[in-house]
Amino acid sequence: MQSYNMEMQGRTMTLETGRLAKQASGAVLVRYGDTVVLVTATVSDEPREGIDFFPLTVDYEERHYAVGRIPGGFIKREGRPTERAILGCRLTDRSLRPLFPKNFRNSVHIVSTVLSMDQDCPPETLSIIGASAAISISKIPFDGPVAAVIVGLVNGEPVVNPTQEQLQQSDLHLMLAGTKEAVMMVEAGAQEISKEDVLKCIEAGHEGIKEIVAVEEQMVNDCGTEKLEAPEQEWPVEMMEQVEPAIREGVSSALQIADKQEREEKLAALKNNIQEKYLEEYPENEAVLGKIFEKVLKETLRSLVIDRGLRADGRKPQEIRPISCEVSALPRTHGSAIFTRGQTQVLSICTLSALRDVQIIDGLGLEESKRFMHHYNFPPYSVGEAGFMRGPGRREIGHGALAEKALEPVVPSEEEFPYTVRLVSEVLESNGSTSMGSVCSSSMAMMDTGVPVKRQVGGIAMGLIKENDNVVILSDIQGVEDFLGDMDFKVAGTEKGITALQMDIKIKGISREILQDALDQADIGYKYILDKMNELISEPRAELSPNAPRMIRLQIPVDKIRDVIGPGGKMINKIIADTGVDIDIEPDGRVFIASVDPEGGRKAKETIETLVKDVEPGEVYKGKVTRIERYGAFVELLPGKEGLLHISHLDHHRVDKTEDVVSLGDEIEVKVLDIDDKGRIDLSRKALLKKPPGSGGGGKPPHGGGSGKPRYNKGR
Repeated sequence: MQSYNMEMQGRTMTLETGRLAKQASGAVLVRYGDTVVLVTATVSDEPREGIDFFPLTVDYEERHYAVGRIPGGFIKREGRPTERAILGCRLTDRSLRPLFPKNFRNSVHIVSTVLSMDQDCPPETLSIIGASAAISISKIPFDGPVAAVIVGLVNGEPVVNPTQEQLQQSDLHLMLAGTKEAVMMVEAGAQEISKEDVLKCIEAGHEGIKEIVAVEEQMVNDCGTEKLEAPEQEWPVEMMEQVEPAIREGVSSALQIADKQEREEKLAALKNNIQEKYLEEYPENEAVLGKIFEKVLKETLRSLVIDRGLRADGRKPQEIRPISCEVSALPRTHGSAIFTRGQTQVLSICTLSALRDVQIIDGLGLEESKRFMHHYNFPPYSVGEAGFMRGPGRREIGHGALAEKALEPVVPSEEEFPYTVRLVSEVLESNGSTSMGSVCSSSMAMMDTGVPVKRQVGGIAMGLIKENDNVVILSDIQGVEDFLGDMDFKVAGTEKGITALQMDIKIKGISREILQDALDQADIGYKYILDKMNELISEPRAELSPNAPRMIRLQIPVDKIRDVIGPGGKMINKIIADTGVDIDIEPDGRVFIASVDPEGGRKAKETIETLVKDVEPGEVYKGKVTRIERYGAFVELLPGKEGLLHISHLDHHRVDKTEDVVSLGDEIEVKVLDIDDKGRIDLSRKALLKKPPGSGGGGKPPHGGGSGKPRYNKGR
């Protein structure tokens, strides 16, 4: 066993190998604080046949025992990965994938298992560190090591690997991964901060990454093994000399077609023609011909950008595609908007509901529920394909979470706006950055609903073409530029500042200068998009959508909550059934009534106010007779509150039978005479009646007592 320690932010980080999971190609146990993650890397003995991509699989496994919990539900074991687990898996994958050899075709499987969790030390960074270390000491070829940190911005200063208490005060939650030379991956949510603060935090985080990478390098020196050879791409010289010139001119012409479908049809036809033409001469090289075509396609696109400043659809590097916006697109939803940018189109719908509809989170984090949700759907028709409609995959969950992160800073708090808010983004057309399109359409949909958001949020995706020292940054990239380029850098924000970042690259890191230039260009781009959105709708509707529920808020005494709920929920369920509202009661006595029907909401409010109201001696109430006894009648004064109207207080004259004066279900006025120390209420009808002429007012009480106060039957 080998163990390596370092100190970071007052906590010890330990990387250990040689004790656990020894049959994996590489296995590292990472501990930071009390968070422990076991990461294994395994490689197949032989390359996978018939594929033209690197078969990397990353699994991130959460175990509830890590925080001393038993999973919810009937099965009581972990099942489908949580959203956090899927996002953790994506973070690990995105940090490592660019550093594997391009032609390596052996299957690689990384498994990160969270064994113990300290909330101050999130396991996602340890998964990246452990995966990098496990691969680096194994026989798997890898151009690492890589490390990761979280950076906060507290009182304007960067804090590397902040505690939960520090994160509560932070304006930024930045996940950063990289090598000792450069940044590889960025994922961040922010409270409208400046691009200067973003760069400052990235630089601080990269210094922390260098410290961790140094420990991994020592580990590799002590424990590393000989690497597998990754085959070099061999191009048949004679075929290349024949085929390349025949392809290049047609590819260059096709790439300058602005319409995506027309361009793809032209490229597909060109590829088919090349294969038909040369397959007779090279009958066993169909796959090689396809690779040559892809190589020329990539080189041509990059050459157009670098040498001529022209993009696939003829735009200049900083030019943004035409934008159109529409709100109130659907008649019965609470709010909706369509955002179209070039051939990317997203429809977003906003729905409001009571707080009871919050999303319950059964995971390892401190968060148990959330009232603001964004969900993203990417159907096959959005890219002109026929396919299967299944549940959301990792891509859909990742894009949905990024847009949610971008929008959350402008959403009003529960105290300001006591609703559960759900946004759904339906991608109708896709040609680049549908996640940022979702941000734009969702922001407008909330304004269309009447959600009192602070400001509009817009987003843009930036690209990069880098050939040696020649660098061109592209604004508003489309699909082919993402596929053949070197970077996908998404930036979202308001007029005030940045709210979300996500960066993935395909090269071995980017410098601070490139990152700063990309941020500067993105700032101009997303603010241009915000202007287009604000031309249509710049403020939330003054009134909520007529289809949305209205929220009525009450504050009741805590000791009265049981009166509103009733035995087994009988009373609150009756109110809901009678009025058609939704009711949520918080432990501190706050009551939220959600109702689309104003009359139903008013009725529910009055009922609850009546339930918590106390009966006062001397007050007159109009009550309902609920029970008849020989000694009197029981009258319900308020819901759940009954008093005894003794037979002697039914009338001024002597009453022989209770039924002679009142019947079951009668509504009568009574006066409260007294409430004893046990809460029993004495009522009188007689006290509200005029005395008959000549009755005097004296005489013997009806039960022979001295005071005339009614007596309670023991059987009551």
